[in-house]
Amino acid sequence: MFKAKSHPFLVPFDGSFDHDDYPTIIDKRAKKAELKEELNEEIELLQDLQRVLYASDTRSLLLVFQAMDAAGKDSTIRSVMSGINPAGFQVFSFKKPTSEELDHDFLWRTNKCLPERGRIGIFNRSYYEEVLVVRVHPKLLDYQKLPGPIDHSNLWKERFESIRDMEKHLARNGTVILKFWLNVSQDEQKRRFISRLDEPEKNWKFAAGDVTERGYWDDYMQAYKKLLNATSKPWAPWYAIPADDKPHMRLTVAKIVRKTLESLDLKYPKVDAKEQARFDEMRQLLNSE
Repeated sequence: MFKAKSHPFLVPFDGSFDHDDYPTIIDKRAKKAELKEELNEEIELLQDLQRVLYASDTRSLLLVFQAMDAAGKDSTIRSVMSGINPAGFQVFSFKKPTSEELDHDFLWRTNKCLPERGRIGIFNRSYYEEVLVVRVHPKLLDYQKLPGPIDHSNLWKERFESIRDMEKHLARNGTVILKFWLNVSQDEQKRRFISRLDEPEKNWKFAAGDVTERGYWDDYMQAYKKLLNATSKPWAPWYAIPADDKPHMRLTVAKIVRKTLESLDLKYPKVDAKEQARFDEMRQLLNSE
């Protein structure tokens, strides 16, 4: 079973994480062009690793992205996966639950989207919304058709337990799980919201509800602190990635994914002697045409 190795932005497994101790920007003086070139090098390596993952067909990779609005989830996914064969990965974005999804348990809608062996699956938001936005706005529980009465003192602990059990089950059966919290500052989020208002080509990204949610910033930070402490495990680690500088953020995510795939020591399937003899026969037939 995969186990995460040490990393500066790895959320510890002992419950000692405090978001105030983790930076929102990487203190490195590198030019944007240099970062882009380095990212392109990482993407080339990821291309090769993804092909081996797909061919070996024994493991899958699940990447989970969670963040406050405007942290850069979409652009990070797009940038890091830009060179990957579309046949080898899938992206799912989870918004407000549908009526069908509310007729199932809170893990159902994401479980049915898990990646098959050989593929990379990406969750843009995920089952963690159920211990984030729902925790910040507990009124949403009224629509979840839970058998009552709801014990709020235990509900979140029970959901964390369900998530940990599910992730460990996946890890035991070959799914490698990497979870990224894109840690954007409140000031940087404000700047990006204003940019969406001021630049016509970004207007479509703006939603008034995003500004309303800023009023719950402290509540969200506490919810993130609790979920990261409860669910960062060696087989399903969280990384708190500084998100105020997008080029650094994308490169950091790409490196973590690349190093993780390398650590799996995946190999292309070997052809046995009988099949190899068949290859020789086919080669002779082709050469005799």
